[in-house]
Amino acid sequence: MISDLLPADAGRDDDGRLTLGGCAVSDLVRAVGTPAMLVSEAELRAAAREYARAFGAPNVHFASKAFPCPGVIGVFAEEGLGCDVASAGELAFALAGGMPPERILLHGNAKTDEDLSAALDAGVALIVVDSLDELDRLERLAARPQSLLLRVNPAVTAPTHAAMATGHEGSKFGLPPDQLAAAAERIRAHGLLELEGLHVHIGSQLLDLEPLGQAVEALAGLGDFATYDLGGGLGVRYTPEEPPAPTVAAYAERLLAAARAHLPHGARILVEPGRSLVARAAVTAYTVVSVKRAARTFVAVDGGMGDNLEPALYGARFAPFVLDAERPAETCDLVGRHCETGDRLVEATPLATPEVGDVVVVPVTGAYCYSMGNNYNGMPRPPVVLCADGRARIVVRRETIADLLARSCGVPREEAATWQ
Repeated sequence: MISDLLPADAGRDDDGRLTLGGCAVSDLVRAVGTPAMLVSEAELRAAAREYARAFGAPNVHFASKAFPCPGVIGVFAEEGLGCDVASAGELAFALAGGMPPERILLHGNAKTDEDLSAALDAGVALIVVDSLDELDRLERLAARPQSLLLRVNPAVTAPTHAAMATGHEGSKFGLPPDQLAAAAERIRAHGLLELEGLHVHIGSQLLDLEPLGQAVEALAGLGDFATYDLGGGLGVRYTPEEPPAPTVAAYAERLLAAARAHLPHGARILVEPGRSLVARAAVTAYTVVSVKRAARTFVAVDGGMGDNLEPALYGARFAPFVLDAERPAETCDLVGRHCETGDRLVEATPLATPEVGDVVVVPVTGAYCYSMGNNYNGMPRPPVVLCADGRARIVVRRETIADLLARSCGVPREEAATWQ
């Protein structure tokens, strides 16, 4: 059922209208327009608390690349979680959201001087070293004590889309085990750098937990450390036809059992969930711009691959529905407004006989849709609206054409300002 994909606080008001966080979606759309990302704050908090129960809140670092929005990160900061960032920009988002630097971890496979300097200046808790070249930079830049983790390539192939796998042999991420000893020796010889432990992560949208245990086993015999970051990657369910994803409790049981079997007793275990913290919390609302009934029925909306690249990049399938409509189902291709044949949100999906002006809602868009938003065809990016207890607040305003022109050189400022 579609209801299984919506945030747990979704419901119906006395008029039968869909609500999110106690707010009628139709009212939200009327107020902020479309496309718009609508986010349940209660769902974010519930997901955070589920992870906190399983691992302890300070040991859970939200993978902010999944939804690098200060308003969302702020909710997790209030819940006691940490977060991980992969650039100076994501670090700025985290700090703006109120995440304490002592609960922030920096990783990434090609961190620049700017990234590392920003993290060192902010005083982040941990920096994950991904290459010996990066260690060169840290040795040069560190001006005060800094704790590090070494990222290990475990040579474990994750059962996921090839673009989401990160721990297989040949991946661009992590150090091969035979380089760890030299890296560790260099860190220990440096007066300000401290090696706290190891990091491993094999990929995203994982629905089979067995390879996670294999990745932990790959850390055995590499030395005894105080901290092990076991990454994230737990997958989610996107359509009613898919089987339910493993629970956070099952994920924790698999990881912690592997840690007990292969890692030193008493070591601190960190995890970095992203998709499973935010995906279900958000829906995206669109307005139908045209309905073209020919060999196929094309329902074109006022968004598309500019706000959701998941179908084009990863072949992700979603389960859209027409808001507050009770009509016979019609098989349609839900497409976007971008000048690209690949701009298809969902092919061959049942919709309630769509009409121009209808609002179409796509559930489970909280992960990576916002972070990969783009301006293809000069389309402004949508707002993000956080909903809780019958109140809604815009945490990211809608982008304007003036915003798009603001970085262009040689455009008169007064001319740019007229485009609103």
